[in-house]
Amino acid sequence: MLRRLHPEQPESFAFTPANQAWAEAQMKKYPEGRQASAVIPLLWRAQEQEGWVTKPAIEAIAEMLGLAYIRVLEVASFYFMFQLQPVGSVANIQVCGTTSCMICGAEDLIAVCREKIAPNPHELSADGKLSWEEVECLGACANAPMAQIGKDYYEDLTAESFAGIIDTLAKGEVPRPGSYNGRFASEPKGGLTSLTEFTGEAENASVARALEWGDTIKRITGDETPVQGGKAKRPKAPKDDAPKAKSPAPDPEEKIARPPSSGDAARPEGLEGPRDGKADDLKKISGVGPKLESVLHSMGYFHFDQIAAWTEAEIAWVDENLEGFKGRVTRDKWVEQANELAAGKSEV
Repeated sequence: MLRRLHPEQPESFAFTPANQAWAEAQMKKYPEGRQASAVIPLLWRAQEQEGWVTKPAIEAIAEMLGLAYIRVLEVASFYFMFQLQPVGSVANIQVCGTTSCMICGAEDLIAVCREKIAPNPHELSADGKLSWEEVECLGACANAPMAQIGKDYYEDLTAESFAGIIDTLAKGEVPRPGSYNGRFASEPKGGLTSLTEFTGEAENASVARALEWGDTIKRITGDETPVQGGKAKRPKAPKDDAPKAKSPAPDPEEKIARPPSSGDAARPEGLEGPRDGKADDLKKISGVGPKLESVLHSMGYFHFDQIAAWTEAEIAWVDENLEGFKGRVTRDKWVEQANELAAGKSEV
């Protein structure tokens, strides 16, 4: 694929003071006369700062490294991770289009991009907030189809869930990364077949850290945290010298589904167990995996008609109390799906 510089370029480029100091530190990692080896990290930091790699940035980096402009342009145009045109001010969405994802519905995701962002890849949305592109394998084949947005992966997507992610970004909010069909990580869709002892964590470590830091789509400016030894050091919370009472060990199950208060009027009525000892297969609801089905059972919901009967207030309550999955009921339209499944079951 022929990659050229964008016809419209800014007049100049300069690293921020923090990024300039960072760039100079990278150059010092290499022996005298070998500073050219820092070209990729410097280009990457320029892209993080500006959103894309501009002609003035290429020229500025070439001068820092003592290289001819063409040498830096060769690197920037060779690697597809470098954007040579403006990208969305909020996010550039990268949809994997390789075999596993294509088989599992990547074309539907691309269709959503064309409808909601721009007709063609590398074009900005009308408000300039978003852009998109199709990329080669991102290595999450077990969770196909998927997309990378900023620093994180969004997996097990459908056209509906992906459209919801784009709508969230357009509103200036940060969507939850990770699986969108209820899977904890990359276990089989039908449930665990080995290593079945589950720790009870609400999210896998990658998603949990992304949610904790809250910077999924934030670009690096160089001002976030002090850098020591080449690694970002997290800022420490103010020290509190007051003695702290020991808390009892947390119940792993509580982190998944917080037991509702029996006096909570908005809570949908649950059952002590499935009718006739046989629960409906709640995994037929798109967005409900084995783990979420277990969570719903622990809350007393075993049947499609129970979910189909939830009122708006009850939906809001369940959305709020599905810790780790907040908003899933509304986003994936559980009630509408349960209505259809309940109707289908009654016809059998």
